Amino acid sequence: MATIDERIEKLEEKKEQLNQQVKQLKARKSQEERKARTKRLIEIGAAVESVLNRPIEHDELPKLIDFLKTQEQRGHFFSKAMNKDSQNYNSNNDDLDFYSSKN
Repeated sequence: MATIDERIEKLEEKKEQLNQQVKQLKARKSQEERKARTKRLIEIGAAVESVLNRPIEHDELPKLIDFLKTQEQRGHFFSKAMNKDSQNYNSNNDDLDFYSSKN
């Protein structure tokens, strides 16, 4: 039968192993989240470029950001179009068409 000190030592070793496993799992989760975010950002950029029918240059990013901010300030048009709770995109088209006709 193992002494109390031996049992404590074995439990401490097991505790360290479990801590390492937790650390590895957290690192894996973080890596997967980064990959998913990167993929999402690439897909968003590709979608914007497909709408414009041309690549977006780096110096155009502030224009795109300003445009999206303006849409939000003028009536949350982007949020409404992206709203997952809305019935469909067409229900928000009235607001978007109104804005388009103003410009």
